[in-house]
Amino acid sequence: MYTRYFGLRENPFALPPDPRYLYLAPRYQEALAHLLYGISQGGGFVQLTGEVGTGKTMMIRALLERLPPEVNAALILYPLLSVEEFVASICDDLGIPSAERGSSLKGAIDALNRFLLENHAKGRRTVIIIDEAHRLSHEVLEQVRLLTNLETTKEKLLQILLVGQPELTGLLAQPNLRQLAQRITARYNLGPLTAAETAQYVRRRLEVAGAKGPIFTPGALRAVHRLAGGIPRLINTFCDRALLGAYAHGRNRVTAALLRRAAAEVGYRGPRRYGARAALAAGLVAAAAIGAWQWRLHAWPPLAAETAEASATVDAAARDAAPLTADAAPAAAAARTAGLTAFLAERADATDTENAFKTLFAKWNKDYARLAGATGCERAERAGLRCLYASGTWNNLRQLNRPAILELTDDAGTRHQVVVTALADDRVALEIANETREFPLTEVERYWYGKYLTLWKPPPSGELALRIGMEGPAVAWLRAALARYRGEPDADVGNTTFDAALRAQVREFQRAHRLEPDGVAGRQTLIHLDAYGPDLAPPPLTRAAAERGGG
Repeated sequence: MYTRYFGLRENPFALPPDPRYLYLAPRYQEALAHLLYGISQGGGFVQLTGEVGTGKTMMIRALLERLPPEVNAALILYPLLSVEEFVASICDDLGIPSAERGSSLKGAIDALNRFLLENHAKGRRTVIIIDEAHRLSHEVLEQVRLLTNLETTKEKLLQILLVGQPELTGLLAQPNLRQLAQRITARYNLGPLTAAETAQYVRRRLEVAGAKGPIFTPGALRAVHRLAGGIPRLINTFCDRALLGAYAHGRNRVTAALLRRAAAEVGYRGPRRYGARAALAAGLVAAAAIGAWQWRLHAWPPLAAETAEASATVDAAARDAAPLTADAAPAAAAARTAGLTAFLAERADATDTENAFKTLFAKWNKDYARLAGATGCERAERAGLRCLYASGTWNNLRQLNRPAILELTDDAGTRHQVVVTALADDRVALEIANETREFPLTEVERYWYGKYLTLWKPPPSGELALRIGMEGPAVAWLRAALARYRGEPDADVGNTTFDAALRAQVREFQRAHRLEPDGVAGRQTLIHLDAYGPDLAPPPLTRAAAERGGG
């Protein structure tokens, strides 16, 4: 609501990590240097810890952008996996074809070992980055340790970066994990920003979002540092709410008073020690969503007639907004008064992973209950599908354009798995156990830290990387999907060889979808092409895609 008012192109304080907003304060530069040094040593483990909201995920993105070109990296964002799924995810991210791995854990590890040896022979190194590592099971951690035993006679073949909250240190200190802890070659703990760094952090985010001049007064910048304790996620939450408050008041600058009011609105109760405040960061961020729609209309008492007029405009926009889906229409009004907190509380018994997978599978016309498998992703493979775990923004979901499971964290710290089924510029439809409601994006993103899971269908052969010189049915599938994308379903796609002309088509598709135009149809390219495959795809998230027939 406030972006146009302040002359901004977008919300500068959205929670999902966006590399454009990266601010490398001196302590973050130091952390990055430690990580790069640890990785350059080859073999063993590197550990990065930090309290909730201190920017660990953004640090991972900065690291990936700075890895040397001779390094292959696999990123594991979803730690609640079985040992088999964990190893399979590594193989998927490194582009190791499933045909080479077989159906057993041993087959997958053997294929990974072959890949590592081939990479080593080419002078390349391999790094695995595991986010949320403090949530890994003991069984997976033991497998992580065993993977570092893959080696030549002279050196280790695999470097592993463990990223997590401070409890990761305690987890690794347990006697049965001491062998893993002894192999850690570099450690770094991210601390909060200083007052000067906080001010620069806020200014940078505003500049990236299009601000032409200062919006926060010096007093407001001092206040946000004092209130948020230098924790970036809390800074984002308080600044976002303060901008909304300034908009509601009809003011063009955010003052310290507005900042304090904003912090109170999201549950801040006065100064605390850093550790205690950091432990509550996720809860405070989520609390910002409580009654967000009502807050916009009623929380800030009008200061003048112009403010009342602005509130009336907002109220009219809320009344006139067309629902995203027909199913959501009866619930849209209730959602605006009850809010996301109430929706999650009402359906808390159905926001577990199993129910979310049931909902997501139904969008693909698959019966989750009838499929064999210990986990949702194992059942997906039985149905000819694959899981994609990722971290990103609403724009990433728009590009993928398919239903996805989001993990939301409420004000009590409870995690809820919900399915996003429709997405507009400023609203999103969420489904829990066959009930769909709509919410403003700004409300949901205060609960969502960017993690999502979606499904996709690989080519018939299961190949996860198609490149020039390959032959077979997967190449024919690729030609057919690209022809449908170009609106040429009757084009001659009988050629089963990946030639130079096909590579040029792949590059064109990659550029159009903001992917690296390397001419290799890797996993990300195949996922985007999946929407143009011959089989029935799930309904698109966005209306525009539906109108194009791109789903």
